[in-house]
Amino acid sequence: MNIIVNARHMDATDPIKDYVQAKVAKLERLYDNMQSIEVILDIEAEQPKVEIIATARRKNTFVATHRGEDMYACVDQCLDKVSQQVRRHKDRVRDRQGPSHEQSLAQE
Repeated sequence: MNIIVNARHMDATDPIKDYVQAKVAKLERLYDNMQSIEVILDIEAEQPKVEIIATARRKNTFVATHRGEDMYACVDQCLDKVSQQVRRHKDRVRDRQGPSHEQSLAQE
């Protein structure tokens, strides 16, 4: 999985880059089909803004943006939003599939 950390209108320090990479790497545990994750760190109107774009197989893309007072808190909040999207996607895929073979035999 590729993790890309970009900074706009600011210089990203090594501690923030390491923090982002450590946090974002946990997304792979939620969804095995992750291919790449791009994190954009930005300063807009004197406030930090974080955007995460996660691309998975079969053209699944998960995007989240958060703006706040602290860059680290923005990363955490944005990561929570993306993980919720991934969980909802997995639930939808699981619900579309029929009952398992064991469940269908138990009903008969």
